[in-house]
Amino acid sequence: MEKKIIAVIGATGAQGGGLVNAIINDPDGEFAVRAITRDVNTDKAKKLAESGAEVVAADVDDVESLKRAFDNAYGAFCVTFFWEHLSPEKELAHAKSLVEAARAAGVKHVIWSTLEDTRKWIPLTDNRMPTLMDKYKVPHFDAKGEANAFFTEAGLPVTLLHTSFYWDNMIYFGMGPKKGPDGKLAITFPIADKKLPGIAAEDIGKCALDIFKNGREYIGKTVGIAGEHLTGLQMAAALSKALGREVRYNAVEPEVFRNFGFPGAEDLGNMFQYMRDFEQDHCGARSIDVSRSLNPSLQTLEMWLDRNKERIPVE
Repeated sequence: MEKKIIAVIGATGAQGGGLVNAIINDPDGEFAVRAITRDVNTDKAKKLAESGAEVVAADVDDVESLKRAFDNAYGAFCVTFFWEHLSPEKELAHAKSLVEAARAAGVKHVIWSTLEDTRKWIPLTDNRMPTLMDKYKVPHFDAKGEANAFFTEAGLPVTLLHTSFYWDNMIYFGMGPKKGPDGKLAITFPIADKKLPGIAAEDIGKCALDIFKNGREYIGKTVGIAGEHLTGLQMAAALSKALGREVRYNAVEPEVFRNFGFPGAEDLGNMFQYMRDFEQDHCGARSIDVSRSLNPSLQTLEMWLDRNKERIPVE
């Protein structure tokens, strides 16, 4: 029987790449994968093609290219790329293009990788947290959450997938242990003693695959996933064990984090403040039990570190 095609946006990225690999590594499954990337000539794209993926060029800035990429696909995994441009307006425009393409192609199941619109918890009038770009509290959360309505109001058969902080950020995003002035290693998060939901990026893909496999059960639903909910102290302890060196937890205030000066520091400072102040809601929306039911091989941080510790740059 001919396999049903899942079109995957961001196929060379963390989330999309995780789903592409999950489908490739499920050879007896019902799906084939169409890996969508802007440049089919990159090393990552070539590697996907060698692994058995159909690699197709398309750009979220070009809705016609997306329509072609989604053509004849059963499912589409949709994600946007805030950290490439730091523009919530661009994210909203890209989400609209993904909706238009999915609707034009008649896709039977869409997974939209999204996050909460934090303004439902912290209105713009709430001065406990600065408003950014005139109309957001956490721009990269709020724009995705705002875009949910594009998918639902278009009548698309959509599952809203709430992801978590991925531990791969310690490899690629500079969130791993850093040496302080005293030479000691530390991780720095402004979450006080609260828990942070985290997950391995590859596990996002495995969870998404099971959602596609059980589409009838998940269409029209919101699903939140995490591998573990951990405090800063627990993350530091896991890192200390994995690296064989003491890693401390540096619990700064959100205002301090916002002023670190790197691109997006204000956004991330607000994000962590939201996670700290609304820990119960944020963790409660990401069930470890549900995640494990979708993906029985779900990793804990300790398991992930055991496999990836050598890849974490330690300054």
